[in-house]
Amino acid sequence: MPGLSRGFVQVYTGDGKGKTTAAFGLALRAVGAGLRVYVAQFVKGMHYSELDAVKRFADRLTVRQFGRSCFIDRTPAPEDIAVARRGLAAARRALESGEYDVVILDEANIATYFGLFSVDELLELLRNRPLRVELIITGRRADPRLLAAADLVTEMREIKHYFRQGVQARRGIES
Repeated sequence: MPGLSRGFVQVYTGDGKGKTTAAFGLALRAVGAGLRVYVAQFVKGMHYSELDAVKRFADRLTVRQFGRSCFIDRTPAPEDIAVARRGLAAARRALESGEYDVVILDEANIATYFGLFSVDELLELLRNRPLRVELIITGRRADPRLLAAADLVTEMREIKHYFRQGVQARRGIES
């Protein structure tokens, strides 16, 4: 069975487009190499086209959403916190299970920014993960302590985006 001898911690952050897309690209590459991947999507509960695409790889790629049907843009409701905390516990179990080579915590940075769980809890998960597991953490507003703890940090920076001209998310491109 393929696997990693050493996993690293990667953070994809910044205000530009492409953090989740990069993480799913890595997931696809990992599955192609015979690795098993677990994706926990925080804050997101809506349907996205990538969910349809990855169903084809359900034997090697597990995606779970831990958000409600709306994206948080203000103070989170108690339900948002409860769902995210269940997601953090599920991600911890996935990391510790020995079943996955790659674990992706999509929008975990936003979850900490909105106080759904703490940066300290995220850092504890990072510190206690099996060293063979690659851990990817995405989302805007990554905490400086997480950036310091990561092995690789990529910042997506918006230079220009058609959303500013009123173009809504397009199916298959942004959703």
